[in-house]
Amino acid sequence: MELLLIWSAIGLAAGWLASGFVPGRSGIAGDIGTGVAGAVLGGVVFRVLRLHLPFRGIGSTVAIAFLGAVFLLLVLRAVRGGQMYKR
Repeated sequence: MELLLIWSAIGLAAGWLASGFVPGRSGIAGDIGTGVAGAVLGGVVFRVLRLHLPFRGIGSTVAIAFLGAVFLLLVLRAVRGGQMYKR
């Protein structure tokens, strides 16, 4: 249960920060989902490319999740032709 709350908090922080760089309407649940997916994507990319941040701990986790979330949002925007989150 604690791990779920931690991932949700990291996902919310990373998704909220990423939505500031790649505007769109997603809400809290969307920010959490984007952040968690970004954390997975960022973690895989950083591991495969053997990249490391100059700091550790929760800060590096949020930073990697943020970078992954920004990348994910940019890819989604490109695939959807700029019509991201419009209803």
